[in-house]
Amino acid sequence: MSSEQQQDSTAMNGEQNGDNKEKEVITENGESAAVASEPVADGENEPPKKEMRAVVLTGFGGLKSVKILKKPEPTLGEGEILIRVKACGLNFQDLMVRQGAIDSPPKCPFILGFECAGDVEQVGEGVEDFQVGDQVVALPEYRAWAELVAVPAKYVYKLPKGLSYLDAATISMNYAVAYMLLFEVAGLTQGKSILVHSVGGGVGQAVVQLAKTIPDVTIYGICSKGKHEALKEANAPVDHLLEKGSDYVSELKKISPDGVDIVLDCLCGEECNKGYNLLKPMGKYVLYGTSNVVTGETKGFFSAARCWWQVDKVSPLKLFDENKSLAGFNLRHFMYQQNGAAHVKDTVQKVFQLFQEGKIKPLLDSTWALEDVAEAMQKMHDRKNVGKIILDPSLEPKPKPATPAKGKDKKKQSSEEKKDNDEKKEDKKEEKKEKEEEKKEEKKSEAATNGTGEPAAADEADPKEKEHSS
Repeated sequence: MSSEQQQDSTAMNGEQNGDNKEKEVITENGESAAVASEPVADGENEPPKKEMRAVVLTGFGGLKSVKILKKPEPTLGEGEILIRVKACGLNFQDLMVRQGAIDSPPKCPFILGFECAGDVEQVGEGVEDFQVGDQVVALPEYRAWAELVAVPAKYVYKLPKGLSYLDAATISMNYAVAYMLLFEVAGLTQGKSILVHSVGGGVGQAVVQLAKTIPDVTIYGICSKGKHEALKEANAPVDHLLEKGSDYVSELKKISPDGVDIVLDCLCGEECNKGYNLLKPMGKYVLYGTSNVVTGETKGFFSAARCWWQVDKVSPLKLFDENKSLAGFNLRHFMYQQNGAAHVKDTVQKVFQLFQEGKIKPLLDSTWALEDVAEAMQKMHDRKNVGKIILDPSLEPKPKPATPAKGKDKKKQSSEEKKDNDEKKEDKKEEKKEKEEEKKEEKKSEAATNGTGEPAAADEADPKEKEHSS
């Protein structure tokens, strides 16, 4: 074998063994060129990971930080359940998370949401009480607002017969909070009276309906004037509606001079002091929210500080002398930090039972596509919702107004007008310049002919000759 044949054979064997590091490609000029081929990384030939839509918080602040992004589908861990989400609950707590006005939030970016309902798509190792196809509702710590979510089984509850995904996402968190507030923290019994702030919201309506399962309970509800008519039309069982921002203390005292037995406060700030002073002897004030912290679109230090500075300090001795009680309830802390998951699960089952018995009926305000979450959040921020706001991943987003296109057209139009104006100005300048040139030429001509048509040289004759001729 000749040396050339040996070289060709070696090269061919090198290509077959993968030793060849170059491959021929065609450049833009149509010429061939040899380039080094990159080594194939491990797993490069694996199929791309599936993605899902999710509501992601990219940074704490305003609505612009809430985006719909493609995220990898979650992987299932031991003791977890993979849920295909059909409905998501929007709560005021989500607004506080967006602003960063909540303790120990995750690091951005992360998927928002504490409440969702859907179908079990996969069951993790060690899970015994659930199987694929079960209809469930879940209260995970974040990550609920997505097409798929992996949730520890202890935060997942099977839906009873007749409870839809929409109703499940409407009642699960709100009614669990209301049930524990009324019957476990406040100790509601027959004949008692309650003052409820934000009575038009999801929790407010849950409190009203659950309270009315007890005989002879009187409810004083506070909300904005615009919601009063809507609540009446919805047959909300509020005995006395009071206007938010008004002197509701005086109004209530006109009806019940002794005050009320229970105050449920989700606002904080100066409402704490008013609520405590409205309590009858043996009365109980319960704080379960701090929504007064949320004033503007973004977190404000002064609104948070003012909210706490306005709260009077109450000593145990004062409580002892006045026969009053103070209490607080934070569902998120109870579930995720204080090992209260089993207790909450039992409470959710009691709520489901009341639903099946027809004793409670969830009040739904509106449903929104995931892409419209910012608008839904704004509605809740403005306190315009009456009942629960739900996100539905299956809904198509609302058509957006063509304002950007119009803006572009206007911008284009204005630029064209500006161009025309500039051209007109240039034309005027040119005309002015031409006229000035013509005037200069005329002046030169007059100077040359002395204004009589005769040569100007006669003017330049010797003065002596001019004098002699005269």
